[in-house]
Amino acid sequence: MLDSLFSLQIGIDVEEKQRTTKNNILSFARRYFSPHEVESLSVISDPEIQRQEFLKLWTLKEAYVKALGRGFSAAPFKNFTIRFRAATKGHLHLSGNSNSKASEIIVESSDDPKTLTSNWQFALLELAGSHYAAICKEKDDDTVEGKGSVPMKLTVRKTIPFVEDECISGKDALVLVGGL
Repeated sequence: MLDSLFSLQIGIDVEEKQRTTKNNILSFARRYFSPHEVESLSVISDPEIQRQEFLKLWTLKEAYVKALGRGFSAAPFKNFTIRFRAATKGHLHLSGNSNSKASEIIVESSDDPKTLTSNWQFALLELAGSHYAAICKEKDDDTVEGKGSVPMKLTVRKTIPFVEDECISGKDALVLVGGL
């Protein structure tokens, strides 16, 4: 059991919510994101909401390529699409309901848009109102075989070396934005 636990792939990325880009968000997205993701961002009229949705997507994509063990340059972001699927309705979307706890985050291959990569489990979190964190974890054998999805169990700590170490799990400092 422990051997299989340690062989699972995991990727984590954290981005500051106030992070800005040198270029216009859509120009930046056209360079790095899939056409569907660019289109989904372009329909958001509020620039601040558009920037926040861009950051959420970026964080999820970074976590995914880290889980693959490739990193940013080896796995071009345009080769896959991150989508949110409503757990109850089964339809796919990027924004509009990404704050819903009843959504599943999935990966769609650009090679075959009908192929959804379902062997990954995502969590998108807002930390202390200042950062987004994305976790991408390979599903274990039981989950992949359809025996059900096991929610991620997270313990979040705020640590300032040599000054403070406080468990903040369960407080308002941690908000689930999407995924399991």
